[in-house]
Amino acid sequence: MAMKARGIDPAAKPSGTGCEECLAAGTWWFHLRRCAECGHIGCCDSSPHQHATKHFHATGHPIIRSFEPGETWFWNFETESQVRGETLAPPESHPLDQPAPGPAGRVPANWQSLLNE
Repeated sequence: MAMKARGIDPAAKPSGTGCEECLAAGTWWFHLRRCAECGHIGCCDSSPHQHATKHFHATGHPIIRSFEPGETWFWNFETESQVRGETLAPPESHPLDQPAPGPAGRVPANWQSLLNE
């Protein structure tokens, strides 16, 4: 049996198509990130609530992958650097017809002024 890389479980499926916490709270996100260890979908650090980073602090799962269409990069929170990843269970991104920012109907008109830098 092959050893999996620390912080990456190729079999972990995404928890959904949007940020779990934002959906539960009725809020919105800018871009989405996927925990490479458990599949949790959280919002990026530019998003108002930064749930992907909060997930790392709560769980210690160090590696995320972009959950945006066409993006395949991985990030390690511990080293604060991009890292090489591996193929994860599908889907690789949120649905192509899902807007970013999202979800549809929850993004305020002044969303750009609400982003973290």
